[in-house]
Amino acid sequence: MSESQLLHIALIQMDITIGEPDTNFLHLEKLLEQAIQAEQKPDVIIFPEMWNTGYALTEIQQLADSNGERTKAFLSKFAQKHQVNLIGGSIADKREDRVLNTIYAFDREGTEIAEYSKIHLFRLMDEEKFLHSGDQLGRFELEGVPAGAMICYDIRFPELARKLALDGARILFVPAEWPHPRLHHWRTLLMARAIENQMYVVSCNRVGTSGTTNFFGHSMVIDPWGEVLVEGEEQEAILRATIDLTEVVRVRAKIPVFEDRRPHLY
Repeated sequence: MSESQLLHIALIQMDITIGEPDTNFLHLEKLLEQAIQAEQKPDVIIFPEMWNTGYALTEIQQLADSNGERTKAFLSKFAQKHQVNLIGGSIADKREDRVLNTIYAFDREGTEIAEYSKIHLFRLMDEEKFLHSGDQLGRFELEGVPAGAMICYDIRFPELARKLALDGARILFVPAEWPHPRLHHWRTLLMARAIENQMYVVSCNRVGTSGTTNFFGHSMVIDPWGEVLVEGEEQEAILRATIDLTEVVRVRAKIPVFEDRRPHLY
């Protein structure tokens, strides 16, 4: 990959109304229409974790999208109409009697290219009491480029990001609902994942308040050197960045971390 390979990315840093899927679908649709109308049309749009229901965990069995059908139809239609790739945040996704926290991604033709269910459940928010964990890695190709997906709490597990990088990922997408008071953790962990794996990290967090929990946004696009290309504040916004995926190749050649690994010792 010698020539530049640019991707224009839009991040929808949105508020989420807890327990109101209809409201959230309408709100996201409005923001998607705004995101696509930019002078520089995005190639990829990403939005936050559990955007359809928020963390309405005690009602999640009733609120979750059955087999993701409503979400997949909505995302596929939009992606095809506007010829844009969608990393569909994540949703409460009901499979028979189990609810998972699942990302669905679609390409420009409206074809599903990825499905990833969160594998690390966050006990501080009682996820393990109401949700089931996934058991597959979030690996897929975007525009012919290997990519990976993780959700929120997953970023605290460096071995997961490293596995995705070893499998070839050059860009990592991270939808989240990450709250105060852990802003320092959010920023530091995301930058670390980018630096140690020499890849782009595209993280989209929600804003707003749910019960007594305040979500701070600070969605970010981080390059393979760990430099922040764009970062949100604490209110709703559509953030934009352009990345060059050939930069991953250059950085990995300059500091050959992967070649210098000694996994037989650790």
